Amino acid sequence: MMKDQEKKKQLLEQVDQYGFAMDDILLYLDTHPDDRHAIEYFRCVQKSYHDAVKDYESVSGPLTYDHESEDVWNWIEGPWPWEGEETYVEI
Repeated sequence: MMKDQEKKKQLLEQVDQYGFAMDDILLYLDTHPDDRHAIEYFRCVQKSYHDAVKDYESVSGPLTYDHESEDVWNWIEGPWPWEGEETYVEI
């Protein structure tokens, strides 16, 4: 179980890192909208962010609700974020 929690933590850290990089480059692009290198970098980071989100969601469930992604209302079938896996020590 601990291994699964560590993997989830690592994947979420990647999501956070790429999200931060996207926010940072977007701020730069607000003042430098014609910087082609920055635009290319943003697209690269954006793809990495979406890949990281996809990887995290494949292990832990959705980070956000995307109402257009499915025809059924099944997002509640998995555990809620606060339900997590039980952690206890066997004696």
